[in-house]
Amino acid sequence: MASFKVVISDPKTGKTFQRDVEEQNTSALIGKKIGDIIDGSIFQLDGYKMKITGGTDKDGFPMSPSIPGGVRKSVLLAEGFGFHPKRKGMRKKKLLRGNTITSEIVQINTMIVEYGQKPLEDKEIQEGKA
Repeated sequence: MASFKVVISDPKTGKTFQRDVEEQNTSALIGKKIGDIIDGSIFQLDGYKMKITGGTDKDGFPMSPSIPGGVRKSVLLAEGFGFHPKRKGMRKKKLLRGNTITSEIVQINTMIVEYGQKPLEDKEIQEGKA
């Protein structure tokens, strides 16, 4: 089964926290897409709601919200996500991962949209003992 590292960003403070998802909780994340809201109880953060904003697969290729499914595709990019052109009009083919979480994803990026009772700065919450 897959294991994930989840990066949780807090828009209020600008800080990020990293969590490892246990094996039994990975099935709750597989099949979710970029933009979906997930419950924080998966990461022992009761009361929190997180929005999936992206991720990276096992080989380091980023997830793209414009590619459906969990496949890798070569996409011709002119700007923005995954490519920053050096001169005007420059385009380049880049390999990107689809917008669905599969077992090949290693890192999932999330953003807090609803806060729980305990703040994330608590040491117990940061260590996953809450």
